[in-house]
Amino acid sequence: MSRIVVYPGTFDPITLGHMDLIERGLRHFDKLIVAVAASPKKKPLFSLENRVALAKDVTEGMGNIEVIGFSNLLVDFAREHGAKAILRGLRVVSDFEYEFQLANMNRVLAPDLESLFLTPSEQFSFISSTFVREISFLKGDVSKMVHPKVEAALNKTFADLGR
Repeated sequence: MSRIVVYPGTFDPITLGHMDLIERGLRHFDKLIVAVAASPKKKPLFSLENRVALAKDVTEGMGNIEVIGFSNLLVDFAREHGAKAILRGLRVVSDFEYEFQLANMNRVLAPDLESLFLTPSEQFSFISSTFVREISFLKGDVSKMVHPKVEAALNKTFADLGR
């Protein structure tokens, strides 16, 4: 039986911190599904299709990874794809409270799914998609935070928006 984990997020955009967790998650599972949430309430910069495409581009060749967009309940998505676990990242202490509540809620909804947490490698612990978008919007250098393809997509998007 294949051990499958779902790594959900908005990935707006996907960062080197996300990629670090993907790479490390693959060490423990046979397959990792990057589940890109539609998250319309967050008003993402990139469309769901663009976020899925970027995640596919930057994870190509990393291993047994599938990138899928979703807009339903995470536990339902995980079950539909045969996952037994949900992978989440904890960067800072303030992430813990939210993630703890979310893990407990998911356990109520799907007792058969485990929530697993990884902290990013130290060099990525400060990176957030929010910071990356803001720095890029202000024409700052995000090359140490995102894959070059993501940096190019950010630059194009902000240029198209008249930055």
